[in-house]
Amino acid sequence: METKEILQALPNLSISDRLKIAESALQLVLQEKHSLTKDQQKHQLTLAAITAIVDYAPGSELDIFSDLEGEDFCDYPDEDFHNSGNYVQR
Repeated sequence: METKEILQALPNLSISDRLKIAESALQLVLQEKHSLTKDQQKHQLTLAAITAIVDYAPGSELDIFSDLEGEDFCDYPDEDFHNSGNYVQR
């Protein structure tokens, strides 16, 4: 069965069957990953890094988040979380 056929068949399967397929596929990937030599692992990481460069290039979809650098993530004007004592101290 070709990849295209498998992907087309997935929507017709039950959620349980799709999860079984996903679990089996993940187990196969993990088995293959653990069987790689250090050089093969390094090569795969290098390829992944090269592929990811495009995602972070200027004008990419992920680049829009850099516009938020330096801004507060959340704005809670009525509360001072640093001095409130409402957090757990260890």
